[in-house]
Amino acid sequence: MSTTATTIDLEAVPARKTGARAALRKLLRDRAAAASAVTILLFVLAAACAPWLTGITGQDPYAYHVDLLDGSGVPLGFGGGVSATHWFGVEPLTGRDLFSIVVYGARTSLLIGVAATAVSVVIGVVVGITTGFVGGWYDRIASRGVDVLFGFPVLVFLIALTTIAPSWLPRPLFIVLIIGLFGWPGISRIVRAQVLVLRERSFVAASTAMGAPARHVMAAHVLPNVSATIIVVSTILVPGMIGVEAALSFLGVGVVPPTPSWGRTLGDAIGWVQTDPLYLVFPGLALFIITLAFNVFGDGLRDALDPRGGRR
Repeated sequence: MSTTATTIDLEAVPARKTGARAALRKLLRDRAAAASAVTILLFVLAAACAPWLTGITGQDPYAYHVDLLDGSGVPLGFGGGVSATHWFGVEPLTGRDLFSIVVYGARTSLLIGVAATAVSVVIGVVVGITTGFVGGWYDRIASRGVDVLFGFPVLVFLIALTTIAPSWLPRPLFIVLIIGLFGWPGISRIVRAQVLVLRERSFVAASTAMGAPARHVMAAHVLPNVSATIIVVSTILVPGMIGVEAALSFLGVGVVPPTPSWGRTLGDAIGWVQTDPLYLVFPGLALFIITLAFNVFGDGLRDALDPRGGRR
């Protein structure tokens, strides 16, 4: 075969697409993941632009409208007081605008969910990388601690902590800290398992044999190779954190009134489901959609970053 023919044949073979661009193309081809990304973006924009959105109708989540309620506290009119100025109706007993509560509640839920996830990811990544790379007695002790946390009744402990929290401490910050401090064992296990494999790879072994400090090897060689896993797990961890915050608020030990919160609104709506069902529907639907969107997006991101090109 001639040299020219060989060159033509080699050029005819399409190059394999790798890296961030290839992952982005695969993610965009996944319609469910792309739609979930758009949904998350819309929720984030709604939370960021909450004053502007609620300003369209001139409402806010702290204004009381008792004139829109009957003698028993039930909203007057159709659908719990749905109107041109109250798109989702009003809250029973107080008459507060439900659309404003849902929109501002997105701020509370997303902020706590993302911040608590950041705390858990930082702790989990540090513990996972160090235990997997260093090994020995440190790995054994840390692994036993993770096992204890996995078997610990976290929700019960969180409820107990929130009830005894000092009043001077901002409740959202306290919830972020306690949820984040108890949410890292899962990601630490995942990261540790990958580091155990990477530790035996030639480039890591060569860097260690050449005398590179362990801190440099973990930061320059190990961390970049587990970053894709960290990103994927983080997106899946966010809805869990949002759900925990909603559960605490639902049980009455989360954010304190009148701070808008989906979980607290759901807890209050249970007692009005017979007389004002939309009071339960709107915050419940918002919580369901954002949780589903993060989970589907996380699955799609996992598939896009999978080097084997697998599909779920």
